[in-house]
Amino acid sequence: MKRLIIGPVIVAALLSANLWLGHGQERRSSPGQPDSATVIPPSNPLRVALLKWYAANRVTSFNVGANPEGLAFDGASMWIASAGSNTVTKVRVSDGAILGTFGAGQGPVAAAFDGANVWVVNENDNTVSKLRASDGTTLGTFGVGRLPIGVAFDGAYIWVTNQNDWTVSKLRASDGKTLGTFNVGTPPYLVAFDGVSIWVTEPVSNTITKLRASDGTILGTFNAGNQPSGVAFDGANVWVANTADNTVTKLRASDGTTLGTFAIPAIEPTGVAFDGANIWVTNVISNSVSELRASDGKVLGTFPVGSFPYAVAFDGANIWVANANGSTVNKL
Repeated sequence: MKRLIIGPVIVAALLSANLWLGHGQERRSSPGQPDSATVIPPSNPLRVALLKWYAANRVTSFNVGANPEGLAFDGASMWIASAGSNTVTKVRVSDGAILGTFGAGQGPVAAAFDGANVWVVNENDNTVSKLRASDGTTLGTFGVGRLPIGVAFDGAYIWVTNQNDWTVSKLRASDGKTLGTFNVGTPPYLVAFDGVSIWVTEPVSNTITKLRASDGTILGTFNAGNQPSGVAFDGANVWVANTADNTVTKLRASDGTTLGTFAIPAIEPTGVAFDGANIWVTNVISNSVSELRASDGKVLGTFPVGSFPYAVAFDGANIWVANANGSTVNKL
């Protein structure tokens, strides 16, 4: 999958040399005896209303473009960036109907929604594309740094991580103008917004950097696990998947204090998403996703999905997983 390229040095950030394929095992309860560890708390009422309090299951699979790696939810549809076909697919989340497939740049690997448009990171041509969410029309293509890989929206601006430049670009969402490019010291990977600050994972240095969203000032660099990759905000804390040591780290967003590091019962956790109560992590080598309780990091279950699950997203009721080694997404 992805590689961190630093001058002449190539660091394999997400793939181990031994492509052992395991399978997560779904937790099951005895008939009539629900397992309390898999109950979705009522703090997410939509899931309860849709009878989603039971353990996750692989509901279905939908075909999209080749090598899907990026997911973004626009309130009604899921947008899937497929690096192998240079396309973005719009899928209605209610039933999986494909509403359109649209061209992007070269190697689209990540996506974010800004309230009206979808932004797609094109890794192989150092650009981001802006597509109108209503109909997929391309509204612009904008240059960023070298080997862009992650993207986040902060309410007004688009943030893009540039691996080869060791920088993060800030673009105005209204017109794509670059307002700043900020050095983070080591190759950045994925990125998340916590309502005030931008968090950027740095797999080579095993750290995560916090930048003030208003001006890009570095507010701190904090230790994570081995090769931190995916990152998500749960409303109070930042969660980081550590690919090389099969753990997830929970940091307090206000000051970066580590609140816990939790083992994942699978290989190479990578993508991270928050569903309102729990944290979901993709395990690229084990072909599974793990669910952790956000309050204490307890693993509630690990569930099988497709091959090389990379990105994960929440649509308000269900979890979506992009299976990068193929052409499918799963809805759980």
